[in-house]
Amino acid sequence: MIVAVGHIDLSREARTAVEAELSARLSRLPAGRAGLVRAGRGVPALFARAAKAAGRRLVVTFPAPESGAGPAPETLPPVDRLPAGDLLALADEVRLLAYDPADRDACVCADEHLVKGCRHLLAVWDGSPSNGRDATAHLVAYALAWGIPVDVVWPDHARRESTAPTG
Repeated sequence: MIVAVGHIDLSREARTAVEAELSARLSRLPAGRAGLVRAGRGVPALFARAAKAAGRRLVVTFPAPESGAGPAPETLPPVDRLPAGDLLALADEVRLLAYDPADRDACVCADEHLVKGCRHLLAVWDGSPSNGRDATAHLVAYALAWGIPVDVVWPDHARRESTAPTG
């Protein structure tokens, strides 16, 4: 699996450049590896479109109740619902993963779970440190600690929106 993580507060221009760069990176990675993302806004949608354009299978994880209450997905926060619908339309496979999508720490743990099981990480990251809201730097360090190859995707002139929350 190839997992993608990254900042959610990319400018419109950055989103276009990042999607193109993700497509280019995916075309250079070994064939046969599916793309894997956790449902939500930002990088998952960019990666999903890039994976499909590169002819790769796409696996999307959705949150499930941690209590094991059943096989139904957990309700996503409102800002993630529309992007998650787009991901469902592109997904070849959907998996449920036990975490609370309203809990930042649970989301980071879910991302760690994805990263630990992957063969390659594409990180849409400007090099900034984790700040308590944005865990991209942490996930890059986590992947490297597990010996997982990481490609940092940050096109020239990409920028983040200062008014959006980071993630």
